[in-house]
Amino acid sequence: MNTKTNDKFNAKTQMSEGVCTVYLSGELDLSVAPDFRLVMEPLVGNTEVDLIVNMKDMTYIDSTGIGILLSILKARHGMEGRFAVEEVPTQIQKLFDMTGIAKFFQT
Repeated sequence: MNTKTNDKFNAKTQMSEGVCTVYLSGELDLSVAPDFRLVMEPLVGNTEVDLIVNMKDMTYIDSTGIGILLSILKARHGMEGRFAVEEVPTQIQKLFDMTGIAKFFQT
């Protein structure tokens, strides 16, 4: 399990039977984007596992965080690797719906 944490953001990874789940909590914005990228970069290229981002404990995401998720989606799609976002909190789901990106994230 890999963990990256600071005062306002936490990312924890868990591998289990061909699935890598990244559990996010707190606020994903410009100030913590480098931390998120650090966790995600080694995982994106591993198409031997399904990659899932669990957002259950997220309280906020800005355009930078959304951009990172979209770049992961694009990269995984190009490699024919599965990528999904699950347990999206209501306030973040509303943002995904308003921006039109909800349809791109498998659940």
